[in-house]
Amino acid sequence: MAENKILIVDDEMDFVRILSAHLKAHGYSVVGASDAVGAIAAAQKERPDLIILDVAMPGGDGLTVLKRLGASDHTSLIPVIVLTGLASTMRAEAIAAGAVEFYIKPVDIDILLACIHKQLGQTVEASQRR
Repeated sequence: MAENKILIVDDEMDFVRILSAHLKAHGYSVVGASDAVGAIAAAQKERPDLIILDVAMPGGDGLTVLKRLGASDHTSLIPVIVLTGLASTMRAEAIAAGAVEFYIKPVDIDILLACIHKQLGQTVEASQRR
């Protein structure tokens, strides 16, 4: 079975490394981007199965990225999970812009993995067998 590819977009590289390690341990292929421009370019080039997107980052905010991804034929069907340190008051705006879920950092990794599994149509048991 081919690995699902996840794009992590966050300007905190330590966070990207830690989350990448968790995702790789669960059988995912991971690519990263650290700003809005890189996020859009990576989504176009890599064609990930899912994107985990921060809101506050250099080069433009995550909500703008979310809208641009949704407007492109190449990226509009990729599920995007917003994961941010900003206030939960942004949740409605993120969901309206196209996010499938919104979490505040720090997020419990098991909750995030369950959301990823759900979005990718997997069961938790299947991912643990990898």
